[in-house]
Amino acid sequence: MGNKVNTPVKLKIRKGDLVKIIAGDSKGQQGKVLEVLKDKNRAVVEGINLVSKHTKPNAANPNGGIIKKEAALHISNLMLVDPKSGKPTRVGRKANAEGKLVRVAKVSGEEIK
Repeated sequence: MGNKVNTPVKLKIRKGDLVKIIAGDSKGQQGKVLEVLKDKNRAVVEGINLVSKHTKPNAANPNGGIIKKEAALHISNLMLVDPKSGKPTRVGRKANAEGKLVRVAKVSGEEIK
């Protein structure tokens, strides 16, 4: 059979978006997307899904120790927050006045910047 190849898909969430977590341990919290890992369908959200990482002493951290760090969440557990109403919303795509495709919030129809 062989390995399953993940084909890259167009993700509806981008770096800098405000998202709400809809499933998992952090359900109900919201934060800003710091990074999107497109090949793994995951995103890192500011202050959410913190894990303890044990570090050896190095130049940046001479004492070493345990640091808290954000771990990636699956894209399906995130929902974009509507810029107008502040509610979680699905994302659609529409052509704007210049004919360029832009993301729009399904709840309010507002364009997502």
